[in-house]
Amino acid sequence: MDLIIVESPSKAKTISKYLKGQYRVDASGGHIRDLPQKTLGVSVQNGYEPKYVTSPGKEETIRRLFEAAQKADRVYLATDPDREGEAISWHLQTVLGLDENGANRIEFNEISPKAVENALKHPRMINYNLVDAQQARRVLDRLVGYKLSPLLNNKIQNGLSAGRVQSVALRLVVDREREIKAFKPEEYWTIAAEVQDKEKKFSPFRAVLEKYKGKKFKPTSKEQADGVLSALASGEYVVGKLKKTVARSHAPAPFTTSTLQQDASNKYGMTAPETMLMAQHLYEGIDVEGEGHIAFVTYIRTDSTRISDEAQKSALEFIANKFGKEYCPSRPNVYVSKKGAQDAHEAIRPIDLTRTPESVKKLLDKKHFNVYKLIYERFIASQMADAQYDSMQIDIENGEYSLKASGKTLRFAGYTAIYQESKKEDEEESSSRLLPALSEGVALDCNGIKADQKFTKPPIRYTDASLVKAMEDKGIGRPSTYASIISVLNKRKYVEKDGKYMVPTEVAYRITDILVKYFTDIMDVGFTAGMEEKLDDIEEGGKDWRAIIADFYPPFEDKLRFANADGDEPTEILCEKCGSPMVRKSGKYGKYLACTNYPACSNIVSEGEVELSDVNCPKCGERMVVKSGKYGKFLACPNYPECKSTLPFGEVKEPVVFEGTCPDCGRPAKKLRSKTGKIYYGCSGYPECKFMSWDMPIGEKCPQCNSGLVRTLRGTVKCMNGECSYKILPPKEEKKKDGVKP
Repeated sequence: MDLIIVESPSKAKTISKYLKGQYRVDASGGHIRDLPQKTLGVSVQNGYEPKYVTSPGKEETIRRLFEAAQKADRVYLATDPDREGEAISWHLQTVLGLDENGANRIEFNEISPKAVENALKHPRMINYNLVDAQQARRVLDRLVGYKLSPLLNNKIQNGLSAGRVQSVALRLVVDREREIKAFKPEEYWTIAAEVQDKEKKFSPFRAVLEKYKGKKFKPTSKEQADGVLSALASGEYVVGKLKKTVARSHAPAPFTTSTLQQDASNKYGMTAPETMLMAQHLYEGIDVEGEGHIAFVTYIRTDSTRISDEAQKSALEFIANKFGKEYCPSRPNVYVSKKGAQDAHEAIRPIDLTRTPESVKKLLDKKHFNVYKLIYERFIASQMADAQYDSMQIDIENGEYSLKASGKTLRFAGYTAIYQESKKEDEEESSSRLLPALSEGVALDCNGIKADQKFTKPPIRYTDASLVKAMEDKGIGRPSTYASIISVLNKRKYVEKDGKYMVPTEVAYRITDILVKYFTDIMDVGFTAGMEEKLDDIEEGGKDWRAIIADFYPPFEDKLRFANADGDEPTEILCEKCGSPMVRKSGKYGKYLACTNYPACSNIVSEGEVELSDVNCPKCGERMVVKSGKYGKFLACPNYPECKSTLPFGEVKEPVVFEGTCPDCGRPAKKLRSKTGKIYYGCSGYPECKFMSWDMPIGEKCPQCNSGLVRTLRGTVKCMNGECSYKILPPKEEKKKDGVKP
């Protein structure tokens, strides 16, 4: 039997159902190999060669897949149809020992019986250009992230991270917030009159002041506004130009990853990661009562607005049957993808148009249903005729002032019969009724006039939707990365949510300022977008991925070296460990001396007056020192960075008592108290050494079984091993044993 390997168990379940047991379908659970988590994993000296290791917890998965591949007649790799999916297939091919020139790879844009069967008829080789593009992205992100993060941790605080794309997205949020804080509102006044024909044949309508002496004009003070009101009151309102048109609104394109995230945010308040999780489930398949595992939509990571001829034909037939032929455009709608789009896949659409939102509402939970409804209705709308409106605009003259009235009514619903686009936040409401059919030169009565004071508004903070749109417009990241970028900003607490709006935290400003100061290119939107284009060039086969990294990394390393050394002050002090000169540095805990022979020697020495506390470090026993940080004073171990223990300042804690010696590693033992109040002993080297005992360890081994020796409260020395009889009684006990009174 042939074996098909996909990423997720859910996807495997859907495909297995469609193929009705003709193939064995198994899942890798995503990546089975990746760069190591705790080391750089990139050999800079060896052409930036990545060092892949088995992903944590994937040993059993690899064993299972290897055994299945050995038994299979043929193995098909059916991971997602994008760069990352291609790389996962390549790793599987390598680890499972498949022929690197074999036609092992199949791909499909939707998980449907027809699409899967067609893919099995057209297997191909791994596309190594896609693999190289993904490798280049992974290596770039690793080099930037693993090199910049320690800089931030040293200069700001522990636990921070930076990323090639993530940091640029954060800069957008920070820069927007600074624009808002620097914004100075400007006063202006709107003046609106309610006018009506003198015969009162038509209903009154509203006209807004637009021009003065033929130029755009808005009063900027109450005095100006009062002057306009006085002039209008003494003048006559006369109809100027009339303009009647039939306005058309073209149907929006079917969803890309970006526009789906934006619409879900605007209409349902869903975050980008949440939207993509729901969409992923709809793509891979969901258990449906009575039908088993069903996939609902096509591949959901795409920047293309293209759809297949077959899908378009089905949509037009559906529209004609449900709404009427007049709702079908005279020529099928075709949408051009944005410049720079990879256009590797179709737009996001439903797989089966007979599964209308109404028919599946009881089968899906609310969030899955909302996302499916958006995808379904947007796709149908994209293939429908334009909406048409009767539109009218009237210019009204009064002396040197001009007012404008506009209105429109729906003439033909077109695509709006199924889908309504989200309104922009700053979009003004326009009149939804048509204006009266007046003639030019007709005089009008004024029923009332009103002046309203207003102020210009600052730029609007980013939401998930607007940040995704900004990243897409500026070429930052790709469809598969938008949700993960936003997720990291929230998880790292670089931004907080004020309703749906993103507000940068204090640390976000500091991160942005440091990175902009030292790495202007990496933090530049244009540079990041240009790097995305270079990755596209790798995919298209015109660029060597190592050459692109080689162009980027040496200048980056120079800037990193400067950033780390900036502010260093040479001294005549020699390192006590290796004899090299030391430099004075400024860190988050104040000034300190560091050896210039780093990384061969990592000796650092605290400098200046140190305020000692009366608290011992719970990890190494040293007297802790008082430090000042962002949130006030705190206690820190003087042995930093070897020991990174910190404690809140002034917190009452039971003093650390060192008593005894660990028999396993020779470090001092700590006297501790359990939750029930019972005394026990633990090694001060925890977690490296996990020794524990209810009795005090004396640092020696049992001569009989080599277990640790401990001393009881009565003074008896005994072996910790309960099965060992070795014991030394205290002198008093020995005399009692011999019958001699003490």
